[in-house]
Amino acid sequence: MSVPVALCVLLAGTLSLVEGDVVANFEDIPECVEYFYQGKVPGWGAATPGAARLCQRFYNRYHFATLYDTNHRIAVYSAYRFQPSNGGGREKRWFVEPQLVNLTWGAEMKDGYWLGKDHPGVYLGERQALNEDYTHSGFDRGHLNPNGHHAVPSRNATFTLTNVVPQNPKLNQNAWVRHESQLTDLFKAQCAQAYVLVGAIPSTDNWIVKDNVRRVNIPEYIWNAYCCVDNNGEPVRSGGATALNTEQNRVDQRSLLELNGFLQQYSNAPVGELFHNNCQAH
Repeated sequence: MSVPVALCVLLAGTLSLVEGDVVANFEDIPECVEYFYQGKVPGWGAATPGAARLCQRFYNRYHFATLYDTNHRIAVYSAYRFQPSNGGGREKRWFVEPQLVNLTWGAEMKDGYWLGKDHPGVYLGERQALNEDYTHSGFDRGHLNPNGHHAVPSRNATFTLTNVVPQNPKLNQNAWVRHESQLTDLFKAQCAQAYVLVGAIPSTDNWIVKDNVRRVNIPEYIWNAYCCVDNNGEPVRSGGATALNTEQNRVDQRSLLELNGFLQQYSNAPVGELFHNNCQAH
């Protein structure tokens, strides 16, 4: 009798891990890997020390995926599929990931304020940024996966602090938001579906510091990449962009090949494909 009981315990433990928001591999959750074109998860950033894979869960379903750097407390990238907006304002709450505090906690993103109230005395910010880190920092909470590329409730789900980075206000509120708007027009006009990656390159030693503690790394660059497909799932267009995270306030358009070369400067290993077959038609 002891063997079946042990097996049941093992299976129950396995299922609880698979159902969780923080996973060993994005491929562990089919609904999560769907945010990557043809299920191809990039190798880029996979070896980041302290990396956590988040299947971003809100209202009991998944909305996008984030590779999160728990040491720098910023995302390596967020992966999503574009949705035309159906209206809705900006979310007033800022969410955190409970399972970055304790793996046994709930899998759904929670309002950081109320999660703290539910667990008095437990520090939530050891492995992730908190809302107070950004307060009076001089930096915007810059979305990687933008709320404007989604319909409600996915739009609301983008307001998790695991999906934002300290972004220069001038860049965030001007050139970068214009770039996101241009992508909206492009995706609506030319794509049956658009798969997007938006990431950040950490700076060597530039941080939001609170009480003499380095809390959140201020990225040197913000970047994104997209793969557009037709109704048959065949690629029709791709591209990318980079922006220095300063008041320079400029976005540089790049091909996927050019973006790959750019990212290679920040990696000791080959960057590899960001999208299946480099988003090229067969």
